[in-house]
This record gives sequence, C-alpha cells and structure tokens, in this order.
Amino acid sequence: MTQEQSYKKAVNLLSRARTDKGFLASASDITNYKRVWARDGVICGLAALLDGDLSLTETFKNTLTTLAENQHELGHIPSNVFFIEKDKVEVSFGGLAGRVDTISWFIIGICNYAHLTNNLSFAEKLKAKMDKGLKLLEAWEFNNNHLIYVPRSGNWADEYITEGHIFYDQVLRLWALKCVNSLFPNKEYQTKIDIVTEKLTGNYRKTNYSNPFHPNAYKKLKKEKFWMASINPSGYQTMFDALGNSIALLIGLGAIDFQEEIINYSENLRATLPLKLLPAFWEPIKENHEDWKLLENNCKYEFRNIPYEFHNGGTWQMVNGFYGMSLVKNHAEKAEDVLHQIKKINSVEQFKFYENFNSKTGNPTGVEYCTWSAAGEVALQQYILGKRLLA
Repeated sequence: MTQEQSYKKAVNLLSRARTDKGFLASASDITNYKRVWARDGVICGLAALLDGDLSLTETFKNTLTTLAENQHELGHIPSNVFFIEKDKVEVSFGGLAGRVDTISWFIIGICNYAHLTNNLSFAEKLKAKMDKGLKLLEAWEFNNNHLIYVPRSGNWADEYITEGHIFYDQVLRLWALKCVNSLFPNKEYQTKIDIVTEKLTGNYRKTNYSNPFHPNAYKKLKKEKFWMASINPSGYQTMFDALGNSIALLIGLGAIDFQEEIINYSENLRATLPLKLLPAFWEPIKENHEDWKLLENNCKYEFRNIPYEFHNGGTWQMVNGFYGMSLVKNHAEKAEDVLHQIKKINSVEQFKFYENFNSKTGNPTGVEYCTWSAAGEVALQQYILGKRLLA
C-alpha cells in the first residue's frame, strides 16, 4: 500500500462518516459514536479543510451549524448531538462532568472554516455565539485570574485524573482567541491574548516568574522539559500532556529554546516506545501510585485506563497528528517520520483506523474506524505539503 493509497483510505473514512448534520465520531455502528461530537467533528473538519474536498468541507460547515444551533443559552457548546429521529434530538453537554474544551474547538473550527474557504460571512453570522462562548470561559475562571478552572473529566481526557487549571484547556482557549482576533481584530481580544500568554508562560514551567498563581507549589516545582499538565489548589500535576504541549508548539507558545526542549523530550520518548509515537499522558499511573483510586473510579461504564492504554499512556493517532503538525516548520524530517508511524498503525488489520493503541504492546484498543484517527493522518500530510491553519 503506497502512501497515496493510505491517504485515500483516510479521506474515504471521513466520507463514510458524513451525514447531513455533520461528521460522526466513527463509521462503526456504535450508538455513542454515531453522534456529531464537538471536538471530534472540529478535528475532522480541520482535516477536511486542509484536504480541500468540497463535500467534506460542506460536512464541516454542517457540523459547526449543528453545534451552533444547539448552543446552551448560557454559552455552552454541546459535547455531542444525537439525532434520534428527524425531529427528535438528544443534546449532551457532558457525562460525569460538563465539557469545557468544546467551546474553544467550536471557535477554532468556525474561524478556520471562514479563513480557508474565504467565507467571512459564515463567521460573522456566528460571531455572537463565539463571543458568548468566550464570555462563559471567562466566567469559568471563577477568580478572574485568566486561567479557566476545569473539573476532572471536563475535556477530551474524560476518564483521566487531570483537574483544575489544566494546561491543555488554557492553550486551546488561547488558540481560539488568536483565531477570532485574526478575523475580527479587537483590542479586548488582544489584551486577553497577552495576559493569558503571560500567565501560561509564567505558571506552567519553573523559571524566575515573579507572580505565580500558586506561590507555595511553584516554589517546590522542579524544572521539566515540557509544560506542566495542570495547577490546582493542591499543587501541580506534572505528567507530560502530549496534546497540550503539541498545541502549544503549534501556536508558538513560549521561547524558541524551550520549544526545542519540548521537542527533544518528545523525540527521546518516542524513541523508547515500540510504536515510535507519543502517548497521550506520560508516565502511566499504576496500581501502586497514590492517584490510582482517582483513576480507577473515574469511569461511567467500564474501566479503560489500565497502564499504557487509553488516556493512561495510550497512543492516539489524533494526538500525534497535532504533534507532527507542530514539527513541520522546523523539523520536517521528524514530521515525516511521525506521519509514517501514524500510517502504520492506521493500516492495522486492513485499515481499521483504531481509536488508540497500547503503548507498551502495540496492540489496538478502542473503537474501529475512528474518524479523528484518520483526521490526524490527513491533517499532518497536508501540513507537510504546505497547507496551514490559523495559529
């Protein structure tokens, strides 16, 4: 199977998951994945924009329209929307906790759709909804300190243990602010961008920052070669968060030398693992760890976070797609290798596009024909070919 044939398989999977309401999370016949999900739909849509296929791009527009039409009156964007029948809709804003990251993905999606299709009027029509979402994110700071407070299970890692001022959610919101400011330049947006940037670069790594959010915890913090996963009232959660760090690299957060430290850490980690790809979080939490009970009890139906799987050290093609995209500008050869490794695992069992893999054994886990696994491949290949998102 050539690289071009592999790419066509990925695009074909996105096509198979199209509906007139938007992208589904999987082409498999699994009820929970036969929904228009906010983050899955936007990530698939970003890949569609980069590919340029008109039918896929239209599906992305429909995805964003579905989310916009079902926005909560307070500004929440649904976690997912399920069309039970033609006129019967089930809207979910989360499971054991509400979802915070959906608002930022929604805004990132709208702005990139408008930018890459040269259709500013679409963004103008949804501008009030984007602003309502941004205002709600500001309310979720709670203490007006410019960092969103996220409940455990409040984002894509919905069965993991991170909680509090989670770095991934902060940097995703920063990306959303940059996107909307690029289309609708505004002094208030820029001021917020500047303040959030300063808060992130000061608080999420050990430097000589003079105004840390949590002074006592900051004093005890050790220097690491990546951004910390979260800060909460109990202190720092210091595991490596691959998606948060990848998005930070993609939008150019932090000094160049520190960006290089993150990349060096990531490349060294990749080299130690059989799949040669980044795990979602590292290191895995094991049964003898003080946080094991938090992890073990954080599931609604079945426990999936055994060590080296799912969020607990599992490998996701979607996550590695964003990491590879962040490498393209200055590390093209490394980006090519990440793409090669993604294609290898997407092709397992005649291109099953599994949701994720066990990072220790290399065995597939999760749902088959997962659309954002295909999207990670499509988006990264298009980045290597020169396409770009607003960042």
